[in-house]
Amino acid sequence: MTTGLIPGAPTPDGPTGGQMPHQRHDPAGREALHVDDRTRSSVITARAAASFEPVGRSVASARSFVRDTLQGWGFADIVDDAVVLTSELVTNAVVHAGTSADVLCLRSEDGVRIEVADRYPEREIPLQGSPVNMGSPDREGGRGLQLCAALAGRWGVDYSPTHKQVWFQLDLPERPVGTRAAGPALPLDLLPLADGRVRVAVVQIDRTGAISSWNEDADDLFGYASEQVVGKPLTDFAAWPHTPGTSTGIAEALQLSRWEGSYGIRGADGRVTPVYASHLRVRDTDGEPSTVCLLVRNHERAVLQTPLRVPAGDSASDSTSTDPFEVFIGSPAPDDLDGLLQRTVERARDMLDGDSAFLLLATDDETELEVRASTGLPSARQRFARVPVEAGPGRYGSARMPAVHEDLTMVPGAVPLLRGTGMRSVVTVPLKVEGRLTGSLGVAAEGPGRYSNEEALRLQFAADRIALAVESARLGELERLRRGSLSFLVEASDLLAGTLDRDQTLALMAQMTVPTLATWCAVYTIADQASEPYLSYVLHEDEELIDGIKSLLSKIPPPDPVPTPGARVWSAPAESAHQAALRTSMRSLGLGEPVRRVSAGIGPTLATASAVGGETVVLPLVARNRVIGMLTLGKPTDEHFRQEILELAEDLSRRAALALDNARLYSERTAISQSLQRSLLPPELPEIDGVEVEVIYRAAGEGNEVGGDFYDLFPISDGAYGFAIGDVCGTGPNAAAVTGLARHALRLLAREGLSGPAVLERLNSAILDEGARSRFLTLLYGEMRPQEDGSAELKVVCAGHPLPLRLRQDGTVEPAAEPQPLLGVMEDLELYEQTVTLDPGDVLLCVTDGVTERREGTRMLGDDGLADVLTTCTGLTAGAVAARIMRAVERFASDAPSDDMAILAMRVPEVHKD
Repeated sequence: MTTGLIPGAPTPDGPTGGQMPHQRHDPAGREALHVDDRTRSSVITARAAASFEPVGRSVASARSFVRDTLQGWGFADIVDDAVVLTSELVTNAVVHAGTSADVLCLRSEDGVRIEVADRYPEREIPLQGSPVNMGSPDREGGRGLQLCAALAGRWGVDYSPTHKQVWFQLDLPERPVGTRAAGPALPLDLLPLADGRVRVAVVQIDRTGAISSWNEDADDLFGYASEQVVGKPLTDFAAWPHTPGTSTGIAEALQLSRWEGSYGIRGADGRVTPVYASHLRVRDTDGEPSTVCLLVRNHERAVLQTPLRVPAGDSASDSTSTDPFEVFIGSPAPDDLDGLLQRTVERARDMLDGDSAFLLLATDDETELEVRASTGLPSARQRFARVPVEAGPGRYGSARMPAVHEDLTMVPGAVPLLRGTGMRSVVTVPLKVEGRLTGSLGVAAEGPGRYSNEEALRLQFAADRIALAVESARLGELERLRRGSLSFLVEASDLLAGTLDRDQTLALMAQMTVPTLATWCAVYTIADQASEPYLSYVLHEDEELIDGIKSLLSKIPPPDPVPTPGARVWSAPAESAHQAALRTSMRSLGLGEPVRRVSAGIGPTLATASAVGGETVVLPLVARNRVIGMLTLGKPTDEHFRQEILELAEDLSRRAALALDNARLYSERTAISQSLQRSLLPPELPEIDGVEVEVIYRAAGEGNEVGGDFYDLFPISDGAYGFAIGDVCGTGPNAAAVTGLARHALRLLAREGLSGPAVLERLNSAILDEGARSRFLTLLYGEMRPQEDGSAELKVVCAGHPLPLRLRQDGTVEPAAEPQPLLGVMEDLELYEQTVTLDPGDVLLCVTDGVTERREGTRMLGDDGLADVLTTCTGLTAGAVAARIMRAVERFASDAPSDDMAILAMRVPEVHKD
């Protein structure tokens, strides 16, 4: 059996959502006197009405409407009771009955009457003389009527063929005659400070917001005469404070029935005078509304400011009375939220002699409840689990009001938290702060029928005592989490931005989530839209479990690459792990198919099942409107993720996705760049009979295979070979373009049978044709023909390049050509070629300026230093000569070379006679 605190007729759940009501505030008049004169004898002095659509958010709007109306009327003493009753009645109308609701507030001299009417078409009209039925005790709705009976001075229900109206009357608390508020006698030095003559500006504002009256004190305070301001809007003179998140402006404040606060008035001298104001909304005999504003200087605010009211019965003698909060929680109260919640559930269980207790906290939108503390229940299995409040399967029944469930077996799923725990009876009460649902407290017992409405009232009283403290602690925890999240994201962003390596980015993603956000994680990547997700990285806080999780995930289909943001639960790993562990356990007991060495495999299988047996969520990695992978986070057996952790993981996934995509783009572009660079160099050197050739090439800069230097050696025709070594001015794509142009043009022109000078002159014209992209080029070009006598004939043109050096057998070194103008500067060049004969044993060394300009401080290797090294290479092969030159260049300075270097060594071997 399930009963509410107040029995009543339940109706189907209505839709959720929200819409601001259309409000109307009408002054009291004759038209107000017709409202249920049978139950009121006092005169109605004001009325306010509003209509609310049949959507869930209307309940909160109705609470705000009633609260604002009563506070404007100065009835703060009864605001809380009125808000509670209105909330319950409007909930019945817009949520359960699914109809619109009309709320009417009527003010009289001794209290307030509030009427809530709905339009439920199937409502039966009770027969006259039939006994009043408050509803079946087996059903959950209808608590609003019982609350009316408990809190209101008078209440009633009126039916008509088209609608039902519930009304309640709240009387003002009695006060001593002639006393509204009083303060104690104070010493003179403690009295508020004021000028010799206190000036109170009285300003009247008409319904359009224009000033209609301006007294002499206002003239003295602000420097304007009456004729200067009458007829002008108050907004022309008011300096209203614009506080972020505050919607009330001066226009709204002037429409309220009563308002107090501070703002500024801009005086005739242009200065702003801070004032404290008290606004009162009035109407004249013709019903025309206006607002009377009383203003004093802000430091004289005590003249107008309403003193805080002390509830009846409070006095200095009560200061030693016991705090109800400390009576329930104990002293001292825990400082942390978890400790406070755990102490709360333990005291609640003991207070009602229950077998278990639990406390859930509501999300900011009040749509879900999250398990935060429990006792007598498997808390590890339930901690941070979430259940809906009002709609959907497994909803948390009656979370917004007290409820008693005498036997949960009669209503399975009413309290999802207790499913499968053996608890039969339970009482739950809401935690509310200023009318907003902040949580739910429940106590359960294994036997049925253990709790009644009396226990619910006791538990509700306790919940009211601790609700504010719990909410304050929750907000403090949330603030700490947000600060920690910001620090975490800043550090994560710095780490992810520090690398463009794909594998390192994957490792960073996993290492940042484990164990900070999850116990284990797996990263899936997607190469392109047509590819399936690929398991790229797995990490667990216990390294011994990584292989087991990786093996498990490789055997199940990957999660679907859904681009929808947010975390979604993925149950496949836990289910697969449990099934594998079950099969292994059955085989170990001889109940399944036999398997070799079962005892060696059961341990890792069970450990893997435990590691991934909790909640697993998948977050998409979306970059540039494309899903490039998934980040999978998991918890061990029976654990859940906190919503704040999932939100932090979602932020991290967005940053990680962009970093991973940047790494992919960088890798692709690097591969393309290196491929293009390699195309600028010859694929391989040809073998030349009778001549040894060796090339060493070093490009400066990380990731560069080709710089501004280049070389080439290629066959021309009839046993002749062309060779070249050059240096393009500058670096980057433009220099690379000239490099490619020069190498390919040399081959093409040389094979056309042109001489060396003609080849270089045409190359010079091609470089100049590049326009703004052209670069000057130093180039050594020659043609080589091996001779029958074992020598080699070379025809060389040196266009602005370091001169080639010839090493003879006797160790002498001499230049093998003369310098000529470089290419890419002048249009008309007169180049000539020189003939050099390499005798057997001779070496021709060609280098770029990166070799000769190698520096160590103020020292430079230079042409002379290079010649000195070359003199020591007599009798060496071409490869040995090139290697010795490179070794000498590298050892000349300790720093890495800052310029490209190319070395081309050609040697005519000695002829050995038998």
